[in-house]
Amino acid sequence: MKIIHRIGTPLSASATRVMLLGAGELGKEVIIALQRLGVETIAVDRYADAPGQQVAHRAHVINMTDGVALAALIEQENPDLIVPEIEAIATETLLELEAEGRATVIPTARAAWLTMNREGIRRLAAEQLGLPTSPYRFAGSLQELKDACAEIGFPCFIKPVMSSSGKGQSRLDDASGIEDAWAYAAAGGRVDAGRVIVEGAIDFDFEITLLTVRSIDENDVPVTSFCEPIGHLQVRGDYVESWQPQPMSSQALHRAQEIAKKVTDELGGLGIFGVELFVRDDEVWFSEVSPRPHDTGMVTMASQVLSEFELHARAILGLPVDTSLRTSAASAVIYGQHDAAGIAFEGVAEALRVPGADVRLFGKPQSFARRRMGVALAAAGDVNAARERAREAAARVRPVTASQ
Repeated sequence: MKIIHRIGTPLSASATRVMLLGAGELGKEVIIALQRLGVETIAVDRYADAPGQQVAHRAHVINMTDGVALAALIEQENPDLIVPEIEAIATETLLELEAEGRATVIPTARAAWLTMNREGIRRLAAEQLGLPTSPYRFAGSLQELKDACAEIGFPCFIKPVMSSSGKGQSRLDDASGIEDAWAYAAAGGRVDAGRVIVEGAIDFDFEITLLTVRSIDENDVPVTSFCEPIGHLQVRGDYVESWQPQPMSSQALHRAQEIAKKVTDELGGLGIFGVELFVRDDEVWFSEVSPRPHDTGMVTMASQVLSEFELHARAILGLPVDTSLRTSAASAVIYGQHDAAGIAFEGVAEALRVPGADVRLFGKPQSFARRRMGVALAAAGDVNAARERAREAAARVRPVTASQ
């Protein structure tokens, strides 16, 4: 674990350089937070003009699953820290470079490698750490998928081992959709690994993201702190709303924090982790973990003293963190609604007239109907009011094509 004890001046010999692998809307906010602390930033993505590339000191476009190209770029830039922001990265290359002392990966190369693949993190959580999870099987062929579904039973969920934001995920209520689910998983994964996870359904009350921060104290000793739990609504596996705090029993919260600490201690390093958990009454099950800011955590830009992006930037730089909640707040996704390049947005002024509301437009160069192009945020005295305001603000933003 590399600890930064001083921060230099960007674009100078003393610069503290941080490379983001993935420069979407989450990476963009991390870059902004780092730049406010005087860090030189390098944004890498698979396509040009990604949101983070628009604000970074330098930008590169490469296939990040190409280990040779990735290693060459890291050698060229020689960053102090490498921060993966997506899953589709040649994590084996990061493991090799870190083992050779040629790179420091946030939180660790092993964490990036394990969490890129649902199989790696699920086996770690359930089989090594003994954490409660939904029943699951892995399948590497259509026949194995049929056998796994028969073992797990219906309803069940089929997910690519490598995907994000709900891509490639299916819910099956009977065996009739197995072949379609197999094909959909292959098409929807960030990398077609030819392998899926079959998860049994859990009768839970709600799902939370517990943002868990590993930082260091004044003696350079790692410490763990937690943000208030974030509730969220998902459609087809993709988040559409989030709110903070999510009410839950003190026993369930304590158990959630125990599970989150256990898995993040095992992954190690510094930074923020988005730990996803299912909750029913006082029972808690581990679902997934992302070793980076989480999309549902965008609500923290309205709710917390420090957003998840500022927490991540501070933690990886060895600076103090503050996870305090400032107010109840919510977020609601703004979708592109069109398959087009360079769309525009109307109604932003109307959205900002909603009391307590704010809007973030990500600046993605290409829109798709179901692509997340922005988010509305809203603060209020309670979560229900915040959710209503966020939904209203998001609905007032109208994506239009250039020809409209």
